[in-house]
Amino acid sequence: MAVSYKRSIFAEKRDNMTQLNRKLPLGIQDFGEMRRDHYIYADKTDMVWKLANGTKYNYLSRPRRFGKSLLCSTLKCYFEGRKELFEGLKIMELESEWVKRPVIYFSMSLGGSSAQTLTEYLNNVLSSYEKIYGRNPDEQSLGNRLNGIIQRAYEQAGVQIAIIVDEYDVPLQHTYETNHHDACREIYRNFFTGLKDYGYCIKCVFITGITKFTQISLFSMLNTLTNVSFRNEYATICGLTKDEIQFYFSEQLSELADNYAITKSALMDTMSSIYDGYHFSRSLVGVYNPFSVCNALANLRLNSYWIASGSNEMLLKVLRKFISEIPELDNCLIDSDYLEMSDVNMNDPKLFLYQSGYLTIKKVVGSSYMLGYPNREVRNAMFGMILPIMLHKESSQVSNAIQELKISMLAANIDRSMFCLKQLVAGTPYSTQKKENFVFEEHFRFILKNLLAELV
Repeated sequence: MAVSYKRSIFAEKRDNMTQLNRKLPLGIQDFGEMRRDHYIYADKTDMVWKLANGTKYNYLSRPRRFGKSLLCSTLKCYFEGRKELFEGLKIMELESEWVKRPVIYFSMSLGGSSAQTLTEYLNNVLSSYEKIYGRNPDEQSLGNRLNGIIQRAYEQAGVQIAIIVDEYDVPLQHTYETNHHDACREIYRNFFTGLKDYGYCIKCVFITGITKFTQISLFSMLNTLTNVSFRNEYATICGLTKDEIQFYFSEQLSELADNYAITKSALMDTMSSIYDGYHFSRSLVGVYNPFSVCNALANLRLNSYWIASGSNEMLLKVLRKFISEIPELDNCLIDSDYLEMSDVNMNDPKLFLYQSGYLTIKKVVGSSYMLGYPNREVRNAMFGMILPIMLHKESSQVSNAIQELKISMLAANIDRSMFCLKQLVAGTPYSTQKKENFVFEEHFRFILKNLLAELV
C-alpha cells in the first residue's frame, strides 16, 4: 500500500513544530531517541512494515553510514509494539495489532577484531538475555545458549520473537586476511545454527552488513535467507531520495542555498552531483548519501563528509592488490546474477567496491549491470586514494601536485599544466622501458580523465 507524504504533514502539525525547529539527525541511530527528541525523520516505516511482515529470513547490504543501524532500531521498536513512537507515520495506516514480541538484538560492530573480543561480546549479550529468560545449565556453548534463549523467549511470551543482527560483517572485515579471520568465521558458523533449527519460534530475522561473506552459517545454513538488497521495493529503505530531502529538509535547504547565494533548485542540482547517484536495484531510483547530506545541511558547506568519516582496511588492501585494474572500473560491466549472489573475495575488486559504496549501478544492460562511481564525492576520493598507490608517492606530495595542476588548468596555462602532469608521473619505478611507456600513458589518461570530470 502506497502512503503519501501528506500523512507526515499532519504528524508535524501535531507536534506544533516546523521542520526548522527539528534537529538534524547527525549520529542518531536509536529510533526512540529520534522520535522523543524531535529529530528530523524521513519516514521509511511503510517499508519497515513490509519487511517485518514479509519473508522470515532477510539480509540487507548497504554502504557504511547509510542508516542501517537506525533501520534496525526502527524494526526493534516495531516488534516491541512501541506504538507511541510511530504516531503520525506511514506505518499507522498499515498496522492495527501492534503485537509485543521479544527481540534479540546483536550490534556486531561491538564484536572487535579478534576471536577473543568477538566471543566476549557475544557472551555479554547472551548473559543479558539470560537474566530475562533464564538459562539451562546444560547450555555451555555460545550457540546452545542462543538456542535456549530463543526457545524460552518464545515460550514465555507466547508469540514468535524477532532477531536482529546489525553490521554482522564488522569482525570479519576487521580480521580479513589475518590470522584471526578463520577463528571468527568458525564462531559465526557455530553460533547462528539455531536461527534455522528454531524457526518455529521466530517471526523475523533481519541481518545487515556491507560485505557478504557466504562461508558462514548466516548464509550457508540459512538457505532460505532472502537477500533484499537488490529488491525494487527496498531500493530507498536506506539513504535519502530527492523528494525526501526537499520535503523533510526544506528549511535547511533554504538556509544552505542562502549561504551560497543560489536558488534551492541550483543547490539541489549541485548536491545531486556531489551526493546523489546511488542505485541499489534495477529500478535505478536515485539515492543520496544521507551522512553527507545531513552534514552539509548542518555545516552549511558542500564538503566530502562521507569519505572523510573513514575508510576501512579491506578497501586499502583491494586498491593495492588491483591498482592496475582500478582505473578501468568506472563504467565497467558485471553479470547481474554474479553481483547479487557472489561472496566478497579478493579476486574481483568490483564486488567489494560495489558493496562498500565506491561503485554503484549506473544502468542495466541486458543481463548485466554497468557499474561506475556514484557521484563527485566518491570519484574524487577514489582518485585521491588511487594516485599515491599508482605513483608510489606520499599522499601529501600527490595532493599538492594535483592542486597545482588544477590551478594551471583553470588558468588555461597549457605549458604549466603539462609540466605539472609530467612531474606528477615522473619517477615512478617500472622494470622495463616498454612497460614504463605504456603505464605512463595509462596514468596520464587516468589523471586527465578524473581532473576534467572534477573541473567540468
